[in-house]
Amino acid sequence: MGAGFTREQDPADWCAVGAVFFLALVWWRLGIPSRIYFDEVHYVAAARKLLDGLRVNPEHPMLGKEAIAAAIALLGDRPLVWRLPSAIGGAVGLFAFARLVWFATGRRAVTFAAMFLVATDFAWFIQSRIAMLDMVMAMFGMIGLWLAVSAVRLPRQGRWRLALAGVSFGLAIAAKWSVAPAAMLPGLVFLGWKLKDLGWRGLYRRTGGPVPGVSLPEAALWLGLVPLAVYWLTFWPAFHWAKNPVNPWDPIGWHVYMLHLQDSVTRLHPYRSQWYQWVVNWRAVWYLYEAVDGPAHRGVLLVGNPFTMLAGLPALCWCLWAGLRRQRWDMLGFAALYVLSLAMWAVSGKPIQFYYHYLLPGTFLMVCLALALDDLWRRTDELRWLVPLSLAASAAMFAWFYPIISAAPLCCGRPSYIQWMWLDSWR
Repeated sequence: MGAGFTREQDPADWCAVGAVFFLALVWWRLGIPSRIYFDEVHYVAAARKLLDGLRVNPEHPMLGKEAIAAAIALLGDRPLVWRLPSAIGGAVGLFAFARLVWFATGRRAVTFAAMFLVATDFAWFIQSRIAMLDMVMAMFGMIGLWLAVSAVRLPRQGRWRLALAGVSFGLAIAAKWSVAPAAMLPGLVFLGWKLKDLGWRGLYRRTGGPVPGVSLPEAALWLGLVPLAVYWLTFWPAFHWAKNPVNPWDPIGWHVYMLHLQDSVTRLHPYRSQWYQWVVNWRAVWYLYEAVDGPAHRGVLLVGNPFTMLAGLPALCWCLWAGLRRQRWDMLGFAALYVLSLAMWAVSGKPIQFYYHYLLPGTFLMVCLALALDDLWRRTDELRWLVPLSLAASAAMFAWFYPIISAAPLCCGRPSYIQWMWLDSWR
């Protein structure tokens, strides 16, 4: 990849191995609970209706439901199959995330640490085991960011990488709108870089910028028009619903209707929360807690890793400070991804929000933590011990909470969840 990027060996093979191990962990007892739980009630039902050509919960885009429907059509209508797209999305998305970190930082240690921290941050694992839309969105979002950043590192391949990044961003938004701020950032960076290098001539010149040879209008095609076109094409089944089909020539009207449906959900939910509660890991979501698949109670508690989600906050501040002072664009980039992904929910008019909306901000926060730990390792010999201790603490938290995040049988009867209720707000 050239000495101008990094002299370290590309860790793609080890990242693939890590993704396979993660998939194996997700796959273990993936069919349990052996019935619909939490929001699967919406998306599995929608996938079944989709296969019958019927209208399905129109407040959400189509791709995630289409993925579940395709799995059912190919492999049968059963719990493991419902969750297959999320499991594959979690594993492939984790690999793509590692490739993104590698091309952004050029540091093997940061890549491995970030991948490990995300795999053990609870949210990525839990969402990979439930038939919801998030992991299809996260997978294509991470692929798009990986391709966009690698286009800068490998400029001779920049054009096709930007084109495929645009396709990936379109598919990611077609699964869930949450990824939109992250999908917009590469285009904004391209614009700012061109103007910085060339001034107003950057609006039309092919030289300069992050990918020499690619003009701003061409980048707008790959990172703007292509995602929109791909996104709208995923509504193809909706154009052919037996009743009340979507008008393919009126995307604006349909999206006004979608927004109206989303804003109309105002009934309070016991697990609703706000963005500032996600940041401090204050409010959890119970996906499951009852006797199912045997006499023992099983539980799935969506909460962040109590150590890494809090340790990531000073790491975020460090990345902002060090990034500005040293012009470390990798630090600033991931901090910006965190802030933009979270800000969407801070300004959103959506009345009912949940902790799972923190999936992407929490993922980018783990890169900030990995970058801070790498900086600590390289700059302070006296405090190096904090780096392995932090990784061990993340693993220990994951191991301790594993029964209550994986629907494992809980041994102590109905109050068996108490040992994990460190905060009353998690109940």
